[in-house]
Amino acid sequence: MSTDAIVLLRNDHTEVRKLFREFQKPQTTDARKGAIVTKVIELLTAHTYIENEVMYPRVRALLPDLEDDILESYEEHHVADVLVMELHQMTPKDERFEAKTTVLIENVTHHMDEEEQDWFPKVREGLGRRQLQELGEELLAAKKTAPKSPAAPSALKKAIDAVVA
Repeated sequence: MSTDAIVLLRNDHTEVRKLFREFQKPQTTDARKGAIVTKVIELLTAHTYIENEVMYPRVRALLPDLEDDILESYEEHHVADVLVMELHQMTPKDERFEAKTTVLIENVTHHMDEEEQDWFPKVREGLGRRQLQELGEELLAAKKTAPKSPAAPSALKKAIDAVVA
């Protein structure tokens, strides 16, 4: 298994995209949609945690020219976190469940596309292979203790507060 930070984050993106596609299939039942959203919430909560706690701060320190990209990513995570928190309280029977999930899918897909097409290439160019592997090891370690539920304390507020301060 690669420990390249970008490879690890792309793998997370691939897993989330697969669930998004399944959610959007017309034949997907409400029960399955509920299970999909539960899994998406778990994956996104852990993923945003490791990006906010490890990836963004380290890249910001190593590649200060990418600060604007990182600040935008924090804000995109914030929007996704709000949707995730709201979806966490809902079931497929709720009137706005499908619409809220659709907005989450659109928001997160935009964020992943932007990272993969714009930000990841800049990071790969700016950091060496060794740095990306070390960063990947830090991501893997953080993932072991990352929250999997939005009810768990979120590091996003702390990360945003640190950026704003």
